Amino acid sequence: MQKYNLLERLLFPPTYFNKKKLRNNLKGKTILITGASSGIGEQVAYLLADINVHLILVGRRVEKLSTMKSEIEKESAKVSIFRADLRNKEEMEEFLAFIHRLPDRVDIVVSNAGISINRSIHNSLDRYHDFTRTMAINYFAPVQLLLSVIPLLEKNNGQIINISTVNALLIPIPYWAAYQASKSAFDTWFRSVALELNVVGISTTSIYLPLVRTPMIFPTTAYLKMPAMCPNHVAQIICKSMYTKRKKYWPWWLIFGQFASIFFRGILEAYIPIVLRKREERK
Repeated sequence: MQKYNLLERLLFPPTYFNKKKLRNNLKGKTILITGASSGIGEQVAYLLADINVHLILVGRRVEKLSTMKSEIEKESAKVSIFRADLRNKEEMEEFLAFIHRLPDRVDIVVSNAGISINRSIHNSLDRYHDFTRTMAINYFAPVQLLLSVIPLLEKNNGQIINISTVNALLIPIPYWAAYQASKSAFDTWFRSVALELNVVGISTTSIYLPLVRTPMIFPTTAYLKMPAMCPNHVAQIICKSMYTKRKKYWPWWLIFGQFASIFFRGILEAYIPIVLRKREERK
């Protein structure tokens, strides 16, 4: 795990989870992880490696998935891998067919695959595809996946863990329209269907994350010096939710951001354009 600086230790206090409880709760279960070939998904898979579980790992980099399978199966977990870009209709359909052919049940889905885009609307005028591709992976793909596996989860009193973002609960900010709209869309869908899923015994968990130091943030150089969570720390939070069945996780300070988003929205919406205007003048 990366070392946190003083500010990060304050913003992201350690998570304590009971590995024995996790092992006892997950023994013999099947866990599907999307976006498993890097970042958060990869760390969740390695954290579960020494437990008697069946991991279904899906991602776009088959070489990385194969390496993970070899390393993880040296311990206790069994691993099935599937290379797919879940934005692609044919590949998604092949993946869903693969899941339904497996002899093992599906007990937990970790919906983690996603894409982030940071771009001014003025630089997006000829890039409509930015919006379609973010909706494709951040919204349509997880909806299609869950529609297919909900019957499997219902049989087993399963769990769905959605890896969301704090932005879905805060006032929107400039340059992130494509990302925020797509993540907020799935967050709303998931919270809506969660009420129905809970009735039939499926547990639902929403994990709202701030900046996480994964390859997804590297293209935005300004983020490299900002406080960010360690992917392994996030993996601990996700795995802990597998036995606590906690309905949501968010950073302790998010409540203050929500308060500001509601009560100071007018001020923020008046102030942000001033900041943007000054930024443009300095260019």
